Amino acid sequence: MGRAASKEVHAQRRQRVRDRLGDGVLVVGAGHAPVRSRDTHYPFRPGSDFYYLTGLAEPEGVLVLGAFEGGEMLFVRPRDAEAEVWDGRRPGPEGARARTGIEKVASVRDLADRLPSLLDGHRLVYAPLVPGDPILAAVLRAIEVLRRQERSGRRAPATVADPYGPLGEERLRKDAAALSALRTAVAITVEAHDRALAAARPGGHEYQIQAALEGAFRAAGAAGPAYGSIVAAGDNATILHYVENDGPLRTGELLLVDAGAEYDGMAADLTRTYPLDGRFRPAQRDLYEVVLRANEAGIAAVRPGATLPEIHDRVVRVLAEGLVDLGLCEGPVDAVVETKAYRRFYMHRTSHFLGADVHDVGSYRLADGTPRPLEPTFVITVEPGLYVPAGDDSIPAELAGTGIRIEDDVLVTADGHEVLTAAAPKAVSEVEAQVARARAARS
Repeated sequence: MGRAASKEVHAQRRQRVRDRLGDGVLVVGAGHAPVRSRDTHYPFRPGSDFYYLTGLAEPEGVLVLGAFEGGEMLFVRPRDAEAEVWDGRRPGPEGARARTGIEKVASVRDLADRLPSLLDGHRLVYAPLVPGDPILAAVLRAIEVLRRQERSGRRAPATVADPYGPLGEERLRKDAAALSALRTAVAITVEAHDRALAAARPGGHEYQIQAALEGAFRAAGAAGPAYGSIVAAGDNATILHYVENDGPLRTGELLLVDAGAEYDGMAADLTRTYPLDGRFRPAQRDLYEVVLRANEAGIAAVRPGATLPEIHDRVVRVLAEGLVDLGLCEGPVDAVVETKAYRRFYMHRTSHFLGADVHDVGSYRLADGTPRPLEPTFVITVEPGLYVPAGDDSIPAELAGTGIRIEDDVLVTADGHEVLTAAAPKAVSEVEAQVARARAARS
């Protein structure tokens, strides 16, 4: 997961979450390494909430927070010499206590016996409301144990709620350690995009760029990609979540790269679009400039008190104006916006929260249903795009099969915003110069 924040940082996070719980109890799990095929597994990544609160990348770990004695208890796998020979070292309860500063640490084998006592007398427990989730199953078993013992004076929780609320409110507001890790993830990502362009040459393939990107992530100390890297050339870029990354690179086409590194549990999210042979064709440049204007307009709207729908509406207006100017939509612009005719070419929203998950937790609306105003330390993306499908005779041939997206990571500050990804070139002349440098470096 990259370099971990100090145990004091995680302790402060746990305290802030406990303050949000009131008399409730929160149960959070680290998860398991998912099966890849038969008896092999994908690399383990701990659940975002568990890592955010503990700093441990420990399979099967379970953290319980609440208004009980000590306020926190951690369960981890016990030491096992034979298993560790095969599958790697375990901290065990003693090691986990030293790493986290949590005093009450026990073997996860004791969870079923210990959890009822931790829930006893509390009316609300937060657990993932996902069918089949092992944490939810453990909580429901503990509730059943308490119900059977009510005549003995024990009291089971009456409500099980999703932890999205208290954890989302905590993770939306980035503390100094989270921002530091996010800045590092962004810096690694910007450099990796630049280095990967050396593999972007007509006659090559998308997977070569993916390999260069993700190799650069790891070489710089990141855990790896924060999400499935998108490396899309030509009309593959009109597929929003294209991840096959096996297509050819052709002269005259554009290359869309949407990839970000994960560092210490924080995700970067950067998209840039490059001309494969170093120069935008005139029609490509015109379309690119529309997306760039929309990106800049969206970023300019980021400030405390603004809402994501407001930012989206500003972006849509700029895109609609460009689509009318290019003849892809018939005006007037107001009608294109009102009828949503632009959605043929721009079908997604402009922004999402960013943090421990690339599409991070946090409510987008207040309790009354109104859009949530942005606050300092929120981090969002601004990512307009235009995706012109192939195979439509009504579309100018020079634009058909062209996808362009420009995405930045933006921190809300006390008086406006900071573009965390500002070091990644995006003006036409800057992008062309960047590609030229990469071509020269590989010559």
